[in-house]
Amino acid sequence: MSDQEAPEQKIALTVIGLLVAAVVAAVLGLGISKARHQPSATTATTTAAPAETGGIERIYFALGQDALPPEAADVLARVAKAARSNTATVVSVSGFHDASGDLATNQELAKRRAQQVRHALEANGVSGPQIVLNKPAQTKGDGDPAEARRVDIRVE
Repeated sequence: MSDQEAPEQKIALTVIGLLVAAVVAAVLGLGISKARHQPSATTATTTAAPAETGGIERIYFALGQDALPPEAADVLARVAKAARSNTATVVSVSGFHDASGDLATNQELAKRRAQQVRHALEANGVSGPQIVLNKPAQTKGDGDPAEARRVDIRVE
């Protein structure tokens, strides 16, 4: 390779890299857009209509992760507002897992997810004693795998 070819190759590689990055960004954007309508195995989403879930707000987490998804902010803000408006209310937080893999590992992950929700609610002004963490529960049946990666929040 001569010195004159090196800059041309560097430019070509940079252009290819930018094109690949653009395609990846577009695919991820499409995946996130779809995930808002239907939870997938790799993205985290939240539900926006508690009436559809019997008054339960849901936050869906990414596979194997306990970090709150950015989309959880709206759900947490609604729940926090309701809890702050009536300090006699109790916010029930339940983490879920499925039957695959190691039971103890799944239960611990579900617990950490519920704790993340608790911390976020406290950061949004909900009193610690108002928040009750329930024992992690296992999902039933052959439904959507995302249901096993959720935390349910109910203001009672």
